[in-house]
Amino acid sequence: MSKIENADPSLNRQRFDFATAFREFGIARIIILAFLLALFVLALVKGLDVPGLLTDSLTRIGMNGTLILAMLPAVVCGVGMNFGLPLGILCGLLGGILTINWGLVGWAGLIVSLLISIPIAVVVGLLYHAVLDRVRGEEMMVGTYLAYAAVFGMSIFWMLAPIRNPKLIYAVGGKGLRQTISMTETFGKVLNDFLQFKIGNVTVPTGLLLFWLLLCLLVYFFLRSKTGLAMLATGSNPSYATSSGINVGNMKRIGVVMSTVLGALGIIVFSQSYGFIQLYTAPQSAAFPAIAAILIGGATLRKASISNVIIGAVLFQTLLTIAPPVTQALMEGSEISEIARVMISNGMILYALTRATGGR
Repeated sequence: MSKIENADPSLNRQRFDFATAFREFGIARIIILAFLLALFVLALVKGLDVPGLLTDSLTRIGMNGTLILAMLPAVVCGVGMNFGLPLGILCGLLGGILTINWGLVGWAGLIVSLLISIPIAVVVGLLYHAVLDRVRGEEMMVGTYLAYAAVFGMSIFWMLAPIRNPKLIYAVGGKGLRQTISMTETFGKVLNDFLQFKIGNVTVPTGLLLFWLLLCLLVYFFLRSKTGLAMLATGSNPSYATSSGINVGNMKRIGVVMSTVLGALGIIVFSQSYGFIQLYTAPQSAAFPAIAAILIGGATLRKASISNVIIGAVLFQTLLTIAPPVTQALMEGSEISEIARVMISNGMILYALTRATGGR
């Protein structure tokens, strides 16, 4: 046996490398990928609109990708999963509402809403970090409750906001912003339509995907900078980082602010793709799907990378897009689609949270 192994050492090395790559990708992600392929086969068998499902999957990946990316800086700096993501989302919603109120449309509306949201999110991120710094070790739990409080606090603001634009406020009474605000006449689907093209019957939302990938690239290069490497050291081993002269508190501050800013940008991208801005309690549970996606992508509470963001976004969002219509076709029930969506989405969130410690 040893003579056979020594006869061709390169074969053994290749076999080992393949096994290592297989293990690193994770059995869980391979199972999900196989399940996705099975769903596509069933969709073909049942005669569903597979090109339409692929188009919807690409759109969902692009519109949710930035919110998933927002988890990365928080994990890298050692705070863990950012359950306070709704804080950043509220900043983005405020920027979008102000832009629509001023009557800006098209690219001007999108760019101005992004520019308004960034400084607001920076301030909120600094305040958010100040709170987290006082509850070290309990950041995720405190972030959850803080986000809930902020969402309900802003619900009061939406009702009392001094805005009189008839497109934004309730028609009856003339006060209070509407629950759902259409973006069709402002900057809805601006990114989706930019450089859009078709491959067969599959429509590719080029601008939407490019914006997300550009942000991923910027975050990737930032993590390779001196500050980014200091953040990585802080997240992986705070004691070593402190002994190396790294200001751990400052690195966490940068990570929390980055996460909050990306959350603000993410909800603007999401809303313009969806075609509506949703206020009041809509952002309350927005962090959970983003957390589930990055965990399914292979991240842990202490370690994450751009590849985890991309893999998680593709697997999670594609599964949520494909599974409900296939389930409805198999069960032939009018209401089973929504039931399946809720079961699958919450089931995957639960599964992802059980993988949070890095189990594969």
